[in-house]
Amino acid sequence: MTSSASPFVPPTVDVLAEQRLAHAALEAVITVDHEQRIVMINPAGLGMFGLSSEQALGMALERLIPDRLRAAHGHHVRQFCDSGQIERPMGKRGQVVGLRSNGEEFPVEAAIFKSEVVQPSGTQTYYTVLLRDTSELSRMSGVIDRLNQRLRAMFERAPVAIWITEQERVVFANRACAQLVGLDHPEQLVGRSIFDLLAPDAHDPVRNQLQALDQDEGVAVVQGSIRRANGSLREVELVVATLPDHERSFVQMVINDITQRAREKKDLLRSRRTLRELSASMVEAREEERRRIARELHDELGQRLTALKLEMAACQRDHPDLAVGERAQAMLDMLDDTVASARRIAMDLRPLMLDDLGLPEAIDWLVNEFKRRTGMEVVTRLDDNLCELSPHLATTLYRIVQEALTNITRHARATRVSVELEGSNRELTLSIQDNGVGFTQGIRSSNPGSFGLLGIRERVLMLGGRLTVSNAPEGGARLVVHVPMAQPAAPAPGDHDQDAVEPLFDDSIHDSLD
Repeated sequence: MTSSASPFVPPTVDVLAEQRLAHAALEAVITVDHEQRIVMINPAGLGMFGLSSEQALGMALERLIPDRLRAAHGHHVRQFCDSGQIERPMGKRGQVVGLRSNGEEFPVEAAIFKSEVVQPSGTQTYYTVLLRDTSELSRMSGVIDRLNQRLRAMFERAPVAIWITEQERVVFANRACAQLVGLDHPEQLVGRSIFDLLAPDAHDPVRNQLQALDQDEGVAVVQGSIRRANGSLREVELVVATLPDHERSFVQMVINDITQRAREKKDLLRSRRTLRELSASMVEAREEERRRIARELHDELGQRLTALKLEMAACQRDHPDLAVGERAQAMLDMLDDTVASARRIAMDLRPLMLDDLGLPEAIDWLVNEFKRRTGMEVVTRLDDNLCELSPHLATTLYRIVQEALTNITRHARATRVSVELEGSNRELTLSIQDNGVGFTQGIRSSNPGSFGLLGIRERVLMLGGRLTVSNAPEGGARLVVHVPMAQPAAPAPGDHDQDAVEPLFDDSIHDSLD
């Protein structure tokens, strides 16, 4: 702007009355005459430039602009005066910088307005400038830019693969993502559809999650495969989440390469399945051996002992001598004890009634023997319609009851036990409960060679069932087994191992039995 040497003439009272309305404005408002001298400045303008009203009124406007910019600013003002325009934002003509009274420069946004005022001396032209101090805004913009740069650098240097998408197109990818896909530079991913990079098995799950994110602000996890540049596949886990404050159009995906983990998991499951099959084979072989030995004890040894007893009785009858008779009677008593021991050993190995009469009768005999040995009260409720169970199922359930009663004898300190067995067309339920001390939370068996509950668990899993071990509300421990009446076929290779998802105990109970 340029100044004139003519004396300063203040505007009329009517003009000042109009311009007082600007005093309430929060932004700086400055009015100058045709010679670019200040005729009005509001309090916000005085505070912005650090001036008093006496200093500002009559001052040339160019004194509020740094020396280096005054000529260019004056040229812009003259162009505006000659253009006939009523208003113009001055920022479009170049940088607008203000100068405070202490010499400090600061950026401003400015707009200039022209008005014509009719006075007795003729028509007078005035120009009003609206100014806004943008120094704080510039400072905050600089801080935001630096934070954005740091955030971008953090994403770019993150060791895990990350890409950001708009709709389904990649708008950002970091170095780790490029390495995962097998590209040299992350920029090679920008603009590509994620479905060109993901294997077909991941398309539908990712699409479903992207649609779900429109209504949900949570984080979703999707597993699938990603196709590398050389055509090979890597198994990945994608953690999908919308970016905040972007109207859900931008989605961030953190991509974890789980190929090695998935391979190790498959190997572990295969190993577990093999061990379980081996365990089942060993259990079956042991049961078959027990069955054979029990039959031999009952048939071979029992028959021979019975024949020997008959011979001894005949010898005693044929030789009535008192001394010989007493010795023969003692031998007969020993034979009776031996027969009883052989019968007991055979029953412990495998009760023949399990094959001949069925599971309920075998459990009933086992419970009676348990009561005789321990003196505990035992209440049984056995479904009599379960005599036609498969030999494998009946044997396994019998062994579970046998092991549970043994554990109660060793650890429960109970006085009462209940055994319930009931079945339906699809499922058989076995429940064993005592009134003892129950399971102590956090305590495991101190004997490293104890595998009682583990053995029960393995037997249940071999039947395709589930096992629940907990403390009963009224006190004591409770063991509940659910198994299907129709036994499952052997798992095919690649099937998930039941053990991977089937808990042995509820959330509050640990293995405190051997």
